[in-house]
Amino acid sequence: MKLLNRLALCCLALLITADSVFAQGGNRARRRVDLSIPDVAKKDVICFALYTVHDKTLKLTAQLYPLDASDPKVVRLEIEKDGQWTEVAKANVIEAGWTAPFRVENWDDTQNHKYRVAHGTEAFYEGTVRRNPVDKEEIVVAGFTGNSIHPAHGGDISRQDLIDNVNQVDADVLFFSGDQVYDHNRHYAAWLKFGRDFGDIIKDRPTVCLPDDHDVGQPNLWGESGKIATLPGAADGGYLQPGVYVQEVERAQTSHLPDPVDPHKVGQGIGVYFTNLNWGNIDFAILEDRKFKTGPAGRVPKQGPRPDHIRNPDYDPASVDVEGAILMGERQLDFIENWAKDWTDADMKVALSQTIFCGGAHIHGAANGRLHADMDSNGWPQAGRNRALAELRRAFAFHFAGDQHLATIFHHGIDEYRDSIWSFCVPSIANLYLRWWEPTEPGENREPGAPEYTGDSLDGFANKVTNYAAANPEKKPAGNLLNTRAAGFGIVRFNTKTRDITMECWPRNVDVTDPSAKQYPGWPRTISQFDNYNPPSWGKLGEITFDVGNPVVQLVDASTNEVLYTVRVAGKSFQPEAPKGKAFHVKAGKDSPENIVVKNAKVGSEPVTVQLD
Repeated sequence: MKLLNRLALCCLALLITADSVFAQGGNRARRRVDLSIPDVAKKDVICFALYTVHDKTLKLTAQLYPLDASDPKVVRLEIEKDGQWTEVAKANVIEAGWTAPFRVENWDDTQNHKYRVAHGTEAFYEGTVRRNPVDKEEIVVAGFTGNSIHPAHGGDISRQDLIDNVNQVDADVLFFSGDQVYDHNRHYAAWLKFGRDFGDIIKDRPTVCLPDDHDVGQPNLWGESGKIATLPGAADGGYLQPGVYVQEVERAQTSHLPDPVDPHKVGQGIGVYFTNLNWGNIDFAILEDRKFKTGPAGRVPKQGPRPDHIRNPDYDPASVDVEGAILMGERQLDFIENWAKDWTDADMKVALSQTIFCGGAHIHGAANGRLHADMDSNGWPQAGRNRALAELRRAFAFHFAGDQHLATIFHHGIDEYRDSIWSFCVPSIANLYLRWWEPTEPGENREPGAPEYTGDSLDGFANKVTNYAAANPEKKPAGNLLNTRAAGFGIVRFNTKTRDITMECWPRNVDVTDPSAKQYPGWPRTISQFDNYNPPSWGKLGEITFDVGNPVVQLVDASTNEVLYTVRVAGKSFQPEAPKGKAFHVKAGKDSPENIVVKNAKVGSEPVTVQLD
């Protein structure tokens, strides 16, 4: 039966990828297969382009409409020099998905470059590759998730308010955390629509796109290193669509990202894209929450109508933290460990991923839909969640994500409340499936005047979390589908001089530059970079004064040689935080922690002056 189901899925996939593959036959085939793909003139065959620049390497992917059999299958990349267009690269068009990926090394990132993608003699698509904003004190990142155009989500509502606001704040980086596409069968057609909606801002600034479950054609995703899913909801782990379909999705959405740090493929020939992007002296870790994660079906006790939903409030959370369940995977954890120690050209560290490291909602779908725990979150498996947080906090990394349909700010805890990183989950662009953060008991240690849902709580997996904001929708939404269903987007401002991080959460259809425009309750909120690893139980070592500014400092446990954390400090002085009752060696250097500058320092130790030059 499983084999027959798999054959049926493969046959279906051949049909649903026909909008890209069969279109080689020309416009007639294209109209027959997918009416949502418009017929375009030869001059408009390039739909949009995405790019990043990292370590002096430009990677740009041009997205084309289907080409006729007689059309050239080569695309050119040109930049403007002294009023003339100069070709810098060529790329062959990949017909499964109609993408043209470019790579240009030794890129001069000290200045803006006007570029154009050219096809044949008629088609040209222009944009600007921005200079690396290393001299800016504030780097602005705009974040989005859940780009549905389903009629029940509000339909094909204009995205112009989002475009206008990105231009108003002049965002340095765009981050689409997942579900750019909601059509489970025809990613290519929906991706073209995404490009028509957002191309005007994507073409002129670095953009990170992370495919999530709906992008690859399924309601939830536990990738389990590329295995084949057999259950309708894919809760047994793996992919419902064939590997070639997933490859096409990831090629379209991620081939412009910096090279993967560990490019070995997973099952079905599916690639990986986890890597880092250094821009404006912000080092972004681009993570894959879903690629390696274990599916729950058959591994954990079923305690609800679905294998991934726990409806029993009396269940033992430890019972689902089963041995062998994986979240990030060893390869990705190794990457995070190394990334946390490397501060080359970096003042701050940020993790970008699909979703946050907790069960970030209590009520799902409708106001009476209380769900005790949802395994389609990074709160499960708990051991994997804690390992990921433990590595990220070593870099004082701030976490920016989406997926939950509900905007939240959490300060995460492992052994005690607030001993790990902060996360900001952005709201959906359009939102049908509503969620609420509404614990049954008021949170403890709330700020004065804060709502009862804030403060210290345990999520459904008994993970320690402290909530500071939740853009809960109205219990009976009516009227404007966007404004009453808590739709919107997020902005994070990273100040590389003060090391402040300011989170903003905006509803749809507002002008963020209008002084009267209001954000969702709880925003804006500003934290320090150093709040991402500052447990309440810690104390301070003696202040260290350096002879150079902004050195890299590393704390090493004197008894175990374990690295507690590594960070580039702000200015010439730094008072390290550390656990009480333990001794630490302090290593430091201008750009890497090369030398031990203080030995056996403890909380309350004397101040010291260090010469690094």
